[in-house]
Amino acid sequence: MLSGSRHALNQIDCTSLTIGDTQIVSQTAVKDLGVYLDSALTMQKHISFVCKCAFFELRKISSVRSFLTLQATVQLVSSLILSRLDYCNSLLAGLPTEELDRLQRVQNSAARLILQKSKKDHVTPLLITLHWLPMKYRIEYKLALLGYRCFEKSLPPYLSHSLSIYEPSRSLRSSSEKLLRIPKTRTKTFGERTFRYQIPTVWNSLPSSIRDSSSLSSFKTQLKTYLFRKAFA
Repeated sequence: MLSGSRHALNQIDCTSLTIGDTQIVSQTAVKDLGVYLDSALTMQKHISFVCKCAFFELRKISSVRSFLTLQATVQLVSSLILSRLDYCNSLLAGLPTEELDRLQRVQNSAARLILQKSKKDHVTPLLITLHWLPMKYRIEYKLALLGYRCFEKSLPPYLSHSLSIYEPSRSLRSSSEKLLRIPKTRTKTFGERTFRYQIPTVWNSLPSSIRDSSSLSSFKTQLKTYLFRKAFA
């Protein structure tokens, strides 16, 4: 697969290569570890795949919902639906709102199914009742966790090598605030969607009291509370 902007891809004439007697033709999308990556990195094919699978599971649960307790339904939806929405969701950071809205509709449908509400019922109170973060904030949660792990030196090398701890040239109050350096980018489509840009941006936006959490469990608790208030303020 060749990857780049649509303009750049349109300039390429050769879309295949030959190794021995085998011709390998470039694909517009490939699947790796359960994630579809397309040549322009729009993630549209992946989101379509996730939505299709999630709605399929929702229809199956809906057919037996009247026989399930509330707790059993929550467990089923969490394991079959939310797990799909959360899997590798940090790759979706920086996508246009309309793409994330497709995943949000899945989550909204799941909330209505659990609480046995109709499409006419407003979904915000349902998400609050279930204590679910909306999709946008679930992605921020994942990115913030990666930021915390950077300071704990528990990130895999391919991620840790792309992040830099902010070190001011002279002594400032910010020098002790555990910040990450945000790199300059030239494009929104690619530059501002990279981990090296998204993780520092989300991490640095957190209150210092959260960034200074003494343990991972404390960080997760404070982070979810903060994002929950931010989402439903």
